[in-house]
Amino acid sequence: MKAAVVRETGDADALVYETDYATPALEPGKVIVKNEYAGINFIDTYHRSGLYARDLPFVGGQEGGGTVAAVSDEAAAEGIQVGDRVAYSVFGSYAEYTAVPAAKLLPVPESVGLDVATSCVVQGMTAHYLTSSAHADLIKPGEWCLIHGVGGGTCQWAAQMAKIRGFKVIGTVSKGKADIAEKLGCDELIVLDEVPGASYEDYESVDIVKRVMEVTDGQGVKCVIDGIGKSTVDISIDSLARRGIFISFGNASGAVPAFPVLRLIGKSAYVTRPKLLDYITTREELVWRADEIFGWLEKGDLNVSVDATFPLSKAAEGHKYLEAGKSKGKVLYKID
Repeated sequence: MKAAVVRETGDADALVYETDYATPALEPGKVIVKNEYAGINFIDTYHRSGLYARDLPFVGGQEGGGTVAAVSDEAAAEGIQVGDRVAYSVFGSYAEYTAVPAAKLLPVPESVGLDVATSCVVQGMTAHYLTSSAHADLIKPGEWCLIHGVGGGTCQWAAQMAKIRGFKVIGTVSKGKADIAEKLGCDELIVLDEVPGASYEDYESVDIVKRVMEVTDGQGVKCVIDGIGKSTVDISIDSLARRGIFISFGNASGAVPAFPVLRLIGKSAYVTRPKLLDYITTREELVWRADEIFGWLEKGDLNVSVDATFPLSKAAEGHKYLEAGKSKGKVLYKID
């Protein structure tokens, strides 16, 4: 089958398109999905580069959408049929076919396109747990949160979901993506200069902490959602209100360096470094998150921007595009 494969970790060119990779076998409890789309996410670049270790070789990706091509007896007993439209998150989605446990499948409503459904699985689910669960209810409706990089994929979702939850949102965004951010409903936008060739903004171009304090009448925000990492850790902590929580979920500018826990004493702050898999630990939790997301999409409360689609044969180009900070929404592979 066709697949984008990493045999040695490295830059984007380490992701190599192959046409004769072994097709996965159907195993008990699983289905085979014929992929139509695969999502491209920053975590995929961390796997490819070796920042997050994987056994080599491996097929890239962990987000896909398509139709069920083969069904195990166990999956059939759960009502899954060949031809069902599904989306999922398991390793190995940069391929024509992926073996997926039946419990990981998300049925896709006919009213939702497979490109949009695929976009939901990692970025949408991530934004959902960030705005509904990771803050441990330390922020309440009507209180302020700060979300970095709302012009990009995951945090476009997060900004909209935070508003659905009733939070007041301050978003940071680069000048080149301000047009996208203005449509998200943020209560306040802090527009920053761009860093040429980077996937993040110049967080020194504006005094963000000062602006946050002005907007919040000197109180700070109860929650910061930060996928930028190294460049924003101090800004995020300093922007917190008393007993606020710093949610660090990404490393776009580099990993957050170690810091002493005493750093949090000023406002008795909290910090968490979550990952998606710990927030979809049961089938019930997975389906609850998916149902809310698809429901918001169907009602028009949530808008998804698919920014660019690359053929799988141009796999390396998709990673280069994402890492260069060019995306203004979801980036996908189209798999023919």
